Amino acid sequence: MRKAHCFQMKHIFKIVAILVAISAIWIALLETSTVPRSYTWLLPIYLVVALGCYGLFMVGFGLMFFPTCPQEAVLLQQDIVEAKEFLAKKGVDVGSE
Repeated sequence: MRKAHCFQMKHIFKIVAILVAISAIWIALLETSTVPRSYTWLLPIYLVVALGCYGLFMVGFGLMFFPTCPQEAVLLQQDIVEAKEFLAKKGVDVGSE
């Protein structure tokens, strides 16, 4: 339990650090006027769109290379058979498979 809490805190710290860095860059661009002000105000929108595209890409990539685990499928089928037997002993009708 303690390790999971520590991992969550590290993850939250990373997210906050990234948000602070992005905010600092955005404010620096606003203050220094290296980028025209009309474009600088759109940077958060561009960031949200870029993160959305990245998220969609990662989901698509994960789906394309989704691992198949035949040994896990066999174990799952065994668990299903055991569960049906257990429920049948308890008097629950689980179907005729």
